[in-house]
Order: sequence, then C-alpha cells, then structure tokens
Amino acid sequence: MTAFMTACIFVVLAEMGDKTQLLAMAFATKYNWKTVMAGVFAATVFNHLFAVAVGSYLTEFVPMSTIQLAASISFIIFGLWTIRGDKLEGEDKERGMSPFWTVAVAFFIAEMGDKTQLATVALAAQFNSLIPVWMGTTTGMMIADGFGVVVGNVLGKRIPERAVKWGAATVFILFGLIGIYDWHTGGSLMG
Repeated sequence: MTAFMTACIFVVLAEMGDKTQLLAMAFATKYNWKTVMAGVFAATVFNHLFAVAVGSYLTEFVPMSTIQLAASISFIIFGLWTIRGDKLEGEDKERGMSPFWTVAVAFFIAEMGDKTQLATVALAAQFNSLIPVWMGTTTGMMIADGFGVVVGNVLGKRIPERAVKWGAATVFILFGLIGIYDWHTGGSLMG
C-alpha cells in the first residue's frame, strides 16, 4: 500500500503544471471531457507500464542503495523542474484521427521522457514493486489530469498556478532530501 500511495501522490504532484496536464486542459476545450480522460487513461496505462518495467529491471543490476540515492536526487530535480514548468509545443494539434486516438497518441508521446514517466521509473526501482507502483502512478495521472480538465473547463485561471507549482516542488524536494538523509544514515524515514 505504501508503494501505491507514494506513487499516486508523487505523480499528482509531478503533474501540477506539467505539459501533459496543460495538454489535458487544451484538449478539454476541444473534445468531450470523457473522451479526453479515456485517451489519457489509455496512454498512461501503456506508458507507465513500460516505465515500471524499466524501473523493476534496474533492480536486477543496480544495488538498492544506489537506486535510493538516484531516486532521491531525481526527486529534487523533479522539484526544480516543477518550478521551471512546461509549455505545450504543438502536442495539442489535431492529428487527423478520432478525438480518442488524437488524445491517446499525443499523451503517449508527450509523456515519453517526461518527469512523471521518469518518476515512475525511479519509484518502481525504489520500491521494487511493479503492480502497486503502476496502479499508483496511473491513478495519480488520472487525478491530476482530471483536475486539469476541471480547472480548464470550470474554474479557468482562478487557482494561482505559481502557488500550485511551488507547493508541489517543495514536497518533491523535501522527499528528495529525506531520501538522501535515509541513504546517508541507513535510516528509513521514507518507508
């Protein structure tokens, strides 16, 4: 349960202000929200399955203490990346497919090498737990992008994007620092 909850929370935080969340908002202005969420779900299931497989594979060759340190450092980097933010670079353009496939393909491509995919790899390696991490990251992605769709359609720009980014970044950096402390002391603050 710890792997699922941690993965879910980390991906929700990583998605705040991320280009795929912006993509969800953009698609929600063009297509039915159910179609957008179905496309996001399909893309996330396959993208994050690939990511957890890579993360689990790493544990076969890399010592767990090295994985813990790398994951902790990556969380700090994700926090800094969150502060920097992302911008859409044409991912929201029509691709001549049905709305579902347009959203699914755009999300799958946008998520390749994205911080949420890299966080999924790191979490899978850290927890060495494929299914709970996969389910947690997929759930987190659906929560965050569902929030993006609601914000894009209903609330507009009333929620201060800067506060959301800084809050998410602070949590990422804090967990990264706790992980480095755990690695250094051999403790287990992160479970």
